[in-house]
Amino acid sequence: MKPLLLSFAILPLCCATLMAQSPQTNAPAEAAKLPSTIVDWQQMKPEPVTNGVRRAVFEGPTTELDKLHCHITTLNPGEISGPPRLHLHEEVIIIKEGLIEATCDGRKQTVGAGSVIFFAAHATTSLKNVGTTPATYTVVYYFTPLTPKS
Repeated sequence: MKPLLLSFAILPLCCATLMAQSPQTNAPAEAAKLPSTIVDWQQMKPEPVTNGVRRAVFEGPTTELDKLHCHITTLNPGEISGPPRLHLHEEVIIIKEGLIEATCDGRKQTVGAGSVIFFAAHATTSLKNVGTTPATYTVVYYFTPLTPKS
């Protein structure tokens, strides 16, 4: 009788040990981290959009960020990036060429090539090409564990 009782005592321990060593099948898979990357302007594929052209550069998690995103937009003269909208994340924009009117929380400022814009989290923003030639700019934004998820 004692061997039978001992078997019932050992069985839960063995199951618990096996479960602890088994990979969790219901846990979400962690996305691959972005590797160091060099993206040649000539190799980027321009995607036509209604207001100009967009070039995807990279997007994904990094060692330090939940997500790092970069794209390059070329706005046609008189076009806007979109209606003003609230961004939950921080954003950096670097003007390559053209003349951009940046609007942040109702305040407007016009900037040209070489200018840098920082939009803080929770700012309502938009961009407009106020020049007579296409305006091109690089957008970088990132999500950290502190960035709201929605």
